[in-house]
Amino acid sequence: MQLHELQRATKNKREKRVGRGGKRGKTSGRGTKGQKARAGHRIRPDYREQLKKLPKLRGYNAKSIQDKPTAVNVGQLEKFFSTGDTITPALLVERKLVRGRKGTKKVLVKILGEGELTKKFTIAKCAVSASARAKIEAVGGTIAK
Repeated sequence: MQLHELQRATKNKREKRVGRGGKRGKTSGRGTKGQKARAGHRIRPDYREQLKKLPKLRGYNAKSIQDKPTAVNVGQLEKFFSTGDTITPALLVERKLVRGRKGTKKVLVKILGEGELTKKFTIAKCAVSASARAKIEAVGGTIAK
């Protein structure tokens, strides 16, 4: 047996490492400085910046956050509905022309005047643009409130 072949009977116990020599010392795996390195750090959500940019006009401006209606053109109604149908937002969701928002039962729909119309419809519970109203009434359709 030679000196370089000698081995201990028991292995060395690992010593607890502290400070710069240890695995979780000094910055403790947080990198260096900055907001994320601080105790109790919390990064604000992305949409907060958008909310902060909304104009504050005389108090709470709820108008800028309100749901906006989904647009449906008269040409689409021509394709998906037959003559004499009563068109409502619920029927538009059922026929998959409009997607309902998750968590809300009420769907806002506005009918716009793009496309040609030859069929006669009754439209209920939908907002209607002036050009769409003219096309619907020219064909003999009606718009109910």
